[in-house]
Amino acid sequence: MAYSFEPSVQNSVFSPDQLIAGSYPLVTDTITLVSGQNLTRGAMLGIITASGKYTLSASAAGDGSGTPVAILAEDTNATGGDTLCPVYLAGEFDANYMTFGAGWTAAAAKAALRDSNVYIKIGAIPNTIV
Repeated sequence: MAYSFEPSVQNSVFSPDQLIAGSYPLVTDTITLVSGQNLTRGAMLGIITASGKYTLSASAAGDGSGTPVAILAEDTNATGGDTLCPVYLAGEFDANYMTFGAGWTAAAAKAALRDSNVYIKIGAIPNTIV
């Protein structure tokens, strides 16, 4: 029995960003982003206690989402309804490539996430190949 293997070539563009800012192990998961949001990769998320769904963390939020717990791993448009999407639960991230909700600064987020094994680098120098 003979098998034929024919590789294919696809046009794709890889556009790296500098969100990942170190070698600390990345931990990922899939979550539900609550409807009504269109967020970019690097958004800092919190969990709405009543529903267990994630939203952009605002520091003064009274629904539980004021405590940041994850970083969005891909651009996600949930304007049409709740949407499953990937997040980082641990790792090192460059604040310059993150989105913070109302009331958050990079320094405050850095302190809030440290105990969760999410490390935010402020003023990180991009990785260079020598």
